[in-house]
Amino acid sequence: MGMVSAIFLVLITILLPPIGVYAVAGCGADLFINICLTLLGYIPGHIHAFYLEYVYYDRKEQAREGRFTAARAPGVYSERVQSGGQGYGTIVQPVN
Repeated sequence: MGMVSAIFLVLITILLPPIGVYAVAGCGADLFINICLTLLGYIPGHIHAFYLEYVYYDRKEQAREGRFTAARAPGVYSERVQSGGQGYGTIVQPVN
């Protein structure tokens, strides 16, 4: 099911990058940045959206394997993306 949802998310992001960002990061700074980048040009919106999705799925895979990244991904403001969707008390966040 995870692979099918990832492929579906990529297809949505190709058509409308802000919807893909909303699905991964929710409503917040990352969505606002992506909407602005998409309005400035379609390609910058795609780059930002696919970067967020890459970080999200990479962190999700690391959490599944039991590895946790201490460093925050640059340019990502959503805690949900930073933790790979494993936040809200399920993973202890490292102290910097």
